[in-house]
Amino acid sequence: MAFHGICNKSLTVTFKDIFKTSFLDKIGSVSFLDMIIALGLAFVTGLFIFYVYKRTYKGALYSKSFGVSLLALSMITSLVILAVTSNVVLSLGMVGALSIVRFRTAIKDPLDIVFLFWSIAAGIVLGAGLIPLALIGSLFIGLILILFVEKKPGHTPYILVLGLENETVEQQVLQLLKQRTDRYLVKSKTVSPETGIELTAEIRLKDETTYFVNELAALPGVRQAALVNYNGAYAG
Repeated sequence: MAFHGICNKSLTVTFKDIFKTSFLDKIGSVSFLDMIIALGLAFVTGLFIFYVYKRTYKGALYSKSFGVSLLALSMITSLVILAVTSNVVLSLGMVGALSIVRFRTAIKDPLDIVFLFWSIAAGIVLGAGLIPLALIGSLFIGLILILFVEKKPGHTPYILVLGLENETVEQQVLQLLKQRTDRYLVKSKTVSPETGIELTAEIRLKDETTYFVNELAALPGVRQAALVNYNGAYAG
C-alpha cells in the first residue's frame, strides 16, 4: 500500500510538471509590437527586392512566382530569427531542423542567387533588430544592382549563323563582315559534304543596323543567314 501511494504521488507530480512547462508560458517571449514591426519592415523590404528583381530581369521568360517567393522569403526568415533570438534552446533545435532541408530547384541565372541571398540576409538582419542596417543596406544594394545590370555595353554582341556552299563563298562573307561590322570573331566552323559549311561568328555592329544580313543572304552560295542577340557571358 505504501509503495502504491508513492507511485501515485510521483505520477501526480509528473503530470503537474508537464502542465507547468506548457508552451503557453512562452507566449510573451516575443512582444506583439516587435512582431508587427519586424514583419511589416520585412514585407516592405521584400517588396523593394521584388521591384529590383523585376526591374533588372533580363531573361527571356519572367517568373512572377520567383519574385513573390523573394517577398515571402524575407518575411519567413524574419519570423524564424524572432523565434530563435527569444529562446537559446529553440535556436539549437531550429538549426538542426533546417539543416535537413534540401532545395532541388535549379537556378538558371547566377543573379537569382544574389536575390535569394539578399532576401534571406534582409530577413535575418530585421529579425535581429538591426533595422537601420537592413533598410540602408537593402537600399544601397538595390541601387547598385539597378545601376550595373541596366548599364548597356558599348557594342551589343550578336551571334551570326551562316550556311555556305564552299570556301569561295566563305571568303566573300568574311570580307563583307570585315567591312560592315566593327569586329567579328569566328566561334565555330562545321564542314559537311551534304550541308556544306556552317559558320558561327560573334560580331559587333558599327551603327546597330542589321541590314548587312540581307546583303549576306543575297550573296550567291549563301544558303541561310541568321542573326541572334547574344546576352550571355563573353569576353569584352
